[in-house]
Amino acid sequence: MTENRLPLLTGALCAMTFLLGACTSQDEAGGRNRGAPEVGYISVAVEAVPVTTSLGGRAVAFETSEVRPQVNGLIHRRLFTEGAFVRAGQPLYQIDPSLYRAGVDQAVANLASARASAQAAEERARRLEPLAKMQAVAEQDYTDALAQARMARAAVAQNGAALETARINLRFATITAPISGRIGRSLATPGALVSASQATPLAVIQQTDPMFVDMQQSSAELTTLRQALESGGVTAGSTSVRLRLEDGSAYGFAGTVQFSDVTVNEATGTVTLRARFPNPKGVLLPGMFVTALFDQAVNPAAILVPQPAVLRDFDGSAFVYLVGKDNKAARRKVTANRTVGANWVITDGLKAGERVITQGIGNLKQGAAIRPVPANSPQRVGAPKSGAGKAETTKDK
Repeated sequence: MTENRLPLLTGALCAMTFLLGACTSQDEAGGRNRGAPEVGYISVAVEAVPVTTSLGGRAVAFETSEVRPQVNGLIHRRLFTEGAFVRAGQPLYQIDPSLYRAGVDQAVANLASARASAQAAEERARRLEPLAKMQAVAEQDYTDALAQARMARAAVAQNGAALETARINLRFATITAPISGRIGRSLATPGALVSASQATPLAVIQQTDPMFVDMQQSSAELTTLRQALESGGVTAGSTSVRLRLEDGSAYGFAGTVQFSDVTVNEATGTVTLRARFPNPKGVLLPGMFVTALFDQAVNPAAILVPQPAVLRDFDGSAFVYLVGKDNKAARRKVTANRTVGANWVITDGLKAGERVITQGIGNLKQGAAIRPVPANSPQRVGAPKSGAGKAETTKDK
């Protein structure tokens, strides 16, 4: 019985060994047939890329005027609505004009008296002139008469100036708006005593269309930019400025950079840049915080690479994979310090025409064999073999 089973066991072991050898051969053949992985690439090109600067800023009124009295007196009436728009020259407050009207009347009377005295002095000098020529009167009397006439004419001029001053003071009794704009709350009420030397204004008027935006930029950044402009590394950008409001929305009007301050703030180490914006709808308010975006310079020799293609090493340095010789992956370090939209701006490490791998880079290694195709190419799906289809049909049956 044992002798009969031995040939059967020996035959079974031989069959299993043959099957294992056949499976191993099939796996090795399948590994060789899988081939290199397919990757998508783009051919990079040098192009001009703006250097966009983002700065925080504050909205500032185009014009600001503090309404102050220029004469002393009691306020009788307030002639405007708080928060309303006022025009230059519009009456705002009325100070009691009684004293100033009386001053005008007094100045008018003094001027009339001076004119009468001047007329009498001139008439006396005119009459003495022929008598002095005939030596009927002393020459000194005629000289004194001429002097009195000149003094009388000077008194007329003095009283005329006093009358003009009195009229100006009377006009100042009505306080008017020095500029057009939006007026704030009134800081004085009817019945308040005001003076020309007081420190507190009666109200504040601000012109809010157009508006200024004051931005703060580091003096170090400004120095670096100026050096880059002088060396030719970048060219001057546009003076157009865009705004992002406090809620993150974009402001509907573009502005223009007006000037850069000539001094550095010692406390913050920043330089103030001022831009001017139209504000017809009154969206910008004085003191509002905004973010300004503008192209301060243009890099004429930059390369844009999609962000997924730029990887980071352990030390934070950036690198990309290129399609190298013999269709092998080549790792290359690059300089990528900022982004524009969905792309990294590469300023060093790449040349025009090189092929950067942007798809299928998950498991790439230096020197790995690849099958490059243009990025976003459709995948090729092969038709099922005829034998396989027949086998499945037979199996279903």
